[in-house]
Amino acid sequence: MGRSFRIGRIFGFPVRVDFSWFLGFILFSVLLSASFLPEAYPEWDTLHHWIVGITIILLLFGSVLAHELSHSIVSRKKGIPVTSITLFIFGGMAQIDKEAAQPKTELLISVAGPASSLLLAGIFYGIAYLCKDWNVYLFALTGYLSYVNLILAAFNMIPGFPLDGGRVLRALIWMATGNYSRATKISTTAGSAISIIMIAAGVLIFFLWGYFSGIWLIFIGFILNSAARAGYQQTALRESLKGYTAQDVIIRDAPRLPRYVNLMDLVEGAFAKSPHNLYLVTDGDALAGILTVWQIRKVPQRQWNLTTAAHIMVPVEQLPAVRPTEDASSVLEKFARGRDDAVAVSSDGKVTGIITRQSLFDFARRLQVLKG
Repeated sequence: MGRSFRIGRIFGFPVRVDFSWFLGFILFSVLLSASFLPEAYPEWDTLHHWIVGITIILLLFGSVLAHELSHSIVSRKKGIPVTSITLFIFGGMAQIDKEAAQPKTELLISVAGPASSLLLAGIFYGIAYLCKDWNVYLFALTGYLSYVNLILAAFNMIPGFPLDGGRVLRALIWMATGNYSRATKISTTAGSAISIIMIAAGVLIFFLWGYFSGIWLIFIGFILNSAARAGYQQTALRESLKGYTAQDVIIRDAPRLPRYVNLMDLVEGAFAKSPHNLYLVTDGDALAGILTVWQIRKVPQRQWNLTTAAHIMVPVEQLPAVRPTEDASSVLEKFARGRDDAVAVSSDGKVTGIITRQSLFDFARRLQVLKG
């Protein structure tokens, strides 16, 4: 997903809309209003095609929001925080802060979304049935929404990670074997296999029959394949960090420099002679902030003599804080769900060290190599 903006809160959950949502809204509205509905209901005038088409798309995204809200409500009830819900071109995503600690919890969270879609499919079907003889517009609208919610539930229950069905599969295997890593590997392998089947099916549909839906299937297949691999890699990294705390993974080899040093002296001195890309900026004995090569590159060279490290560093006060005793795997999850590239390790109000996204990933990968 790309950039998004917040539109409000529902049941306490911040709801955001990705800019790709507008592309999806326009694309699907045109397909429905200018193609599908005119073919299905040629007796309608153009205005009614567009009114019903746009209403369907808005309620469809409302159905997706209800799907994600169901995941979020169950997650919160199980003590797992949810940062936000974001709607985008392909649907929606609840940003759940951490993985479930028990297979039963993951199972309940995973089935909540498809269950809500099935419930909506039944409600819309009931409305369509009741109004089929007296309001053709409402019948078309609710009938289509019933069908799409049924498809949404069925698609999400495909047993391949990261779909809900893949998470259900992982929960069931985890429950049966007691092995989270093995369950993740099986479910992500299933996800990769299903994505390859989708890509192959899309190629056949497009080249043999010329249907544009084949391109859509190929695109979704590639996204699922990428998400399955990323999901397994994230799990493998998290498992390798078990038993380690934030204090264990603090950066210990980053050079230090005083806050008053100017960039010209820094570039010609320490940066030119050191392989490090990150420096810890100090104020006396206290850690004041972090400075990277990329921050220096943003400053025009003619201003290097007039700019000190303190001017462009990221102050430690602006970094998210974690406790020294916090699990390293939870720090990894913070990086995975956020945009921050560093966190400050803080105890009793005093910053004792820094962990960067890259340093933590490198630490976890070294552990993976050592453990085979």
